[in-house]
Amino acid sequence: MCEDEGARNRGAHPSPTRRGFLRAAAFGALAAPSLASGGEPPAREKGARPVLRGSFSADAEQVRFFTPALGAPLKIMVIGDTHLFMDDERGEPFRSFSARMAGAYHQTKHVKTGLPTAPQESFEKAVQLARETAADLFAMVGDIFSFPSEAAIEWAQATLKRAGVPFLYVAGNHDWHYEGMEGTEAALRSEWLGKRLLPLYQGNNPLMAAYDVKGVRFVAIDNSTYEILPEQLAFFREQVSCGLPLVLLMHIPLYAPGRPLGFGCGHPQWGAASDRNWRIERRMKWPEAGHTPVTLAFHREVFEAPSLLGVFTGHLHQACLDVTNGVPQFVTAANAQGAHMTAEFLPQPRPGLRKKA
Repeated sequence: MCEDEGARNRGAHPSPTRRGFLRAAAFGALAAPSLASGGEPPAREKGARPVLRGSFSADAEQVRFFTPALGAPLKIMVIGDTHLFMDDERGEPFRSFSARMAGAYHQTKHVKTGLPTAPQESFEKAVQLARETAADLFAMVGDIFSFPSEAAIEWAQATLKRAGVPFLYVAGNHDWHYEGMEGTEAALRSEWLGKRLLPLYQGNNPLMAAYDVKGVRFVAIDNSTYEILPEQLAFFREQVSCGLPLVLLMHIPLYAPGRPLGFGCGHPQWGAASDRNWRIERRMKWPEAGHTPVTLAFHREVFEAPSLLGVFTGHLHQACLDVTNGVPQFVTAANAQGAHMTAEFLPQPRPGLRKKA
């Protein structure tokens, strides 16, 4: 059954062993209002099974979904991999951990024009475009920051607040990572989400949350450690059983047949033997045993979900599309190079139904 109205934007309760910073904020007990109202799904005959997935089309950075489950159109903008790097004196104690990424994206070339640009400029332009086009949701799918700089995070918050655009955020592997800092990835993620990134979640659970917009449920799941937690899998299953059309947003794409091992999360051969970047990124090596059974189950169930319209991710810094079992997965190119993706969700008449004369 679908959750009650007050719980629709509520993150799942974290398990006692994984609460950490979540305990203090009591995320599981918080509920946020829907980001947009109206556009209720069309009524259906009693006992009839809802048809949620229709079709989609894609032209460069523009995507259109057509589904009979919608009563009104909606539009979102997706960005990832901005890699904001600005810092101030508060970051001085962490310079040895942030130095490499702080110098990685000072100037970039625009993905379309080839002209010089920069992460800060690209983020501002994307936010402004979302505002000008009245996007119903501005979705940030991770690596918005090159490291958890207080100055960069505060600047991004202020930019979003000025624009007044409804937004969601899910972390990427660089957002919380100070390279060379001791600790497991899970522990470091918990620490820096709590210390720095927390305001971007607007009271929702940072690891898993759902946002309802005009009859579509946008599900944000943090897979920035390349793994899925048991509570995240349970949360995803709850969303699938809800009966609303879903869109999944994560940072790291899910492995698709024909893609190389480094493409994303869920490859059966992922593990220590294939981890080439652990020294460069100064982090712990991927585990010898590879992915957990939970991560592999999540990968399978995502592409089996009948209500899932599509998946949006980043991480790779180049745009691509894969369709697995009828579910499209879109990877947006890096916003550091001026890229963004827009997606429209449009009502589609059900087959066999005609308007009354």
